[in-house]
Amino acid sequence: MSTATAKLTISGLRKEFGDAFTALDDIDLEVRDGEFLVLVGPSGSGKSTLLDLVGGLATPTAGHLLLDGSPITGPGLDRGIVFQQYALLPWRTARGNIEFGLEAKGIRRRERRQIAQHYLELVGLDGFGDRYPSQLSGGMKQRVAIARSLAFDPQVLLMDEPFAALDAQTRESLQDELLRIWRSTGKTILFITHGIDEAVYLGQRVAVLTSRPGRIKAIVDVDLDRGDAAGTDIRSTERFREIRHEIWTLLHDEVARAQGLERAALSGTATEGSPTHV
Repeated sequence: MSTATAKLTISGLRKEFGDAFTALDDIDLEVRDGEFLVLVGPSGSGKSTLLDLVGGLATPTAGHLLLDGSPITGPGLDRGIVFQQYALLPWRTARGNIEFGLEAKGIRRRERRQIAQHYLELVGLDGFGDRYPSQLSGGMKQRVAIARSLAFDPQVLLMDEPFAALDAQTRESLQDELLRIWRSTGKTILFITHGIDEAVYLGQRVAVLTSRPGRIKAIVDVDLDRGDAAGTDIRSTERFREIRHEIWTLLHDEVARAQGLERAALSGTATEGSPTHV
């Protein structure tokens, strides 16, 4: 496939765990420069494994991962990662957590503070820079995690179900915030979720993975008319419901198959030692 307009190119990607367990097989995917692409799939379909591979936290068994045409060979500051768990350093303030990656880049203290303040404001936490994680709500902690990943100016932002642990109201609020941040920064985002509504609301395209081993079943264009901002009523539109139903239909059989694999694992018929959540 052509990589002329791709920020991230994944081709022929395969990941095996041991000799008998394949998590991902023959993944081909392009993420365009500045695109917000969402991955959905049933439990165990390899979504998090794929993100680990792109983040350089794991090594593929076969295939190629390219960022701006160059191979991904390990972790790097050209990719920022936001996990479901905030992974903040408890002994650092919100500002100190945001500055962490900047220290790794060798940026001087005064400039680090200015950059951290900019991203505190960007994520709506101006005035909370001196608070420690224990003094912040779950939504605030995730805002800090997003700001930390953006502050060292990565080429791609990787997000692994970052809002899954939050209550519904906070989750929807942060979805709007993320869209605003994406529009203001122009970052390329690869976002993983189990939620179809979240996928349609956030993504420009949604890639649907099969059950294990994970393969790209389809890529759905999200052609919603969002206007100048993320409208709060977009989920009630007919087109939103149509796209949601299309993705649900693609996922339905895959979820049923994944549940069958889980039942087999619980009954002891799965391969011993095989991972059950990837």
